Amino acid sequence: MPKLQGFEFWSHTLRGARHVVAPMVDQSELAWRLLSRRHGAQLCYTPMLHAQVFVRDANYRKDNLYCEVCPEDRPLIVQFCANDPEVFVQAALLAQDYCDAIDLNLGCPQMIAKRGHYGAFLQDEWDLLRRMILLAHEKLSVPVTCKIRVFPEIDKTVRYAQMLEKAGCQLLTVHGRTKEQKGPLSGAASWEHIKAVRKAVAIPVFANGNIQSLQDVERCIQDTGVQGVMSAEGNLHNPALFEGRSPAVWELAEEYLDIVQEHPCPLSYVRAHLFKLWHHTLQVHQQLREELAKVKTLEGIAAVSQELKMRCQEEISRQEGAKPAGDLPFHWICQPYVRPGPREGSKEKAGARSKRALEEEECGTEVLSKNKQKKQLRNPHKTFDPSLKPKYAKCDQCGNPKGNRCVFSLCRGCCKKRASKETADCPGHGLLFKTKLEKSLAWKGMQPELQEPQTATPGTPGGFSEVMSTALA
Repeated sequence: MPKLQGFEFWSHTLRGARHVVAPMVDQSELAWRLLSRRHGAQLCYTPMLHAQVFVRDANYRKDNLYCEVCPEDRPLIVQFCANDPEVFVQAALLAQDYCDAIDLNLGCPQMIAKRGHYGAFLQDEWDLLRRMILLAHEKLSVPVTCKIRVFPEIDKTVRYAQMLEKAGCQLLTVHGRTKEQKGPLSGAASWEHIKAVRKAVAIPVFANGNIQSLQDVERCIQDTGVQGVMSAEGNLHNPALFEGRSPAVWELAEEYLDIVQEHPCPLSYVRAHLFKLWHHTLQVHQQLREELAKVKTLEGIAAVSQELKMRCQEEISRQEGAKPAGDLPFHWICQPYVRPGPREGSKEKAGARSKRALEEEECGTEVLSKNKQKKQLRNPHKTFDPSLKPKYAKCDQCGNPKGNRCVFSLCRGCCKKRASKETADCPGHGLLFKTKLEKSLAWKGMQPELQEPQTATPGTPGGFSEVMSTALA
C-alpha cells in the first residue's frame, strides 16, 4: 500500500483526528493514553524518546514501545528527539511497524534539550532539519511529522513551517509559544502565529497552547482554521477535557489505577498523574500530599487516593446545597490549573536571567530551593557549591566523563566500541577482547587432538569396533 501524505494521511490513517493528547515525558504512557481515549481523545503521541538510546538499547525499545503494543491504542504517533539524520532514521525504522507516523521533536524548550542539542534548540539549523526530514521521508514506510515552537516574528515562523513542509513533513503541530516561554514565564500562546502557518502550508496543522476546556478547543479551531487541537497540561488535570466534562477527581483516578493494573508502568508515572489530578484537593489536605509523596507501592497510592475521596465526600455532605466560593468550582472537580506568572517586580530583580542562573546564584547563599532542601534531607553531606563539585576529565569522543584508567582515554561506551573494533584490551574498563580471542584460538587449536578418537564412524577400521575390542582386551 502506498504511503499516504498530507490531508489523505490525516483523514484516513489518523481518521480525521481533532482531539489530540500531546507527547509528554513520563506522562503520556500507555495507561494514560488509554484513559484519555476513553474520554474523547482521538489521537495520542508517545512520550518523547531519545533516538540514539532507542537505536543502541534493546531494553529501552522494549520498555518504551514494544511492550506497550495495544490494539486500542491507535492511531498512535511515536515522537523522537534527535540531531543526526542517520540516527533519527535508524530509530524511526525500528519503530515504524508499531505506529502510524514518526514525529520529530522540535519544540522542547527545557535545559536538558539545550544540553543535548535537540528540540527547540535546533530551530535555527534549517539545513540540518531539512536533511533529517528529507531522509526520513525517503526511507520510512510511514509519514514523518514535526512539532515546533514559533519564532517571535510571524513571517519567520511561516518560512520555517514552509521549509519543513517542502522537506517532506506531512503534518505540523505548532505550539504558539517561543522557546523562551516556559515555566512561570510561559504567558499566553499566540494563535495568530498558528493561524498564519495554517494559511501558508498545504498540510494538516494541529494547534497547541491555551487549551483548558472543550470550549477552548472549539474556539481555537474556529479562530485558526487548524485541523486539530493538542492538549498537554489541560489533559493531565482533566483527561475528560475533550468530552466537555469536569467529573469528580476520584472517578478518573480510580479508572486510571484500574488501567495501570492491566498495563503496568513505573510508580513514578502513577504518582505524578495522581498529583496532577488531585492538585487542588492536595492544597487543602497537605498531610495527604506528604503521604502520596512517600508511598512506595501502587496499593499505597490507591489507599491515599481513596482517603482523599472519603474526605471530599465528607466535605460534600457538610456543604450540601452550598455554592463554591468565587469563580472556581469545588476543589474535588477536575479543573484547569492556571500556572502562576512571575512575582511582581521579579523582572526588575532578576532581569533576563534563567532559572538555572538563579539556582546557581542560590548555591552560595543559605537559601536553597525546595527540591535541593529535600535532597539535603536525604543526604546531609550533599553540597550544591559548584566550586566543590569534582572535576572530571572528558572523553575525547563524546564529552562524557572518561575512565581514569582507560588505555584509550575514553568513556566506557566509546572504549567498548574501539576495543571491539581493534580487538584490544582495556583493563581499566574490564574489557578483554584481545585476551578472549587468544584464549578462543588456543582452545580451537586443541580441539583436533581432543576429538581425534571420535572422528571415525562406528563399524569402520579404527572406529568404534576397534576401540571396544581394545577396551575388552
